Amino acid sequence: MKEDRNIRKHIYFSGMVQGVGFRYRSHYIAQSLGLTGWVSNLWDGRVEMEVQGKAEAIEKMIEQLFQARFIQIDNIEAKEIPVQPEGSFSIK
Repeated sequence: MKEDRNIRKHIYFSGMVQGVGFRYRSHYIAQSLGLTGWVSNLWDGRVEMEVQGKAEAIEKMIEQLFQARFIQIDNIEAKEIPVQPEGSFSIK
């Protein structure tokens, strides 16, 4: 069953995503959904993230970020990358 495996996505978020609690919200959501990875602000105003877990949980995380107050996501660039051994989700 393909849906049951873990996947890892490398994602760039753009919009109003810095200075609005995006990284802390991401961390909270990732922990609540059992996801691992990291999130970091970039110099150009975007936020970069690698997130790993079940595809359904990753989709749920992105949905919750779109619904979060103060955060406004205008664009997402995402690609699937190889899964890595990891135990938590961190803020860089």
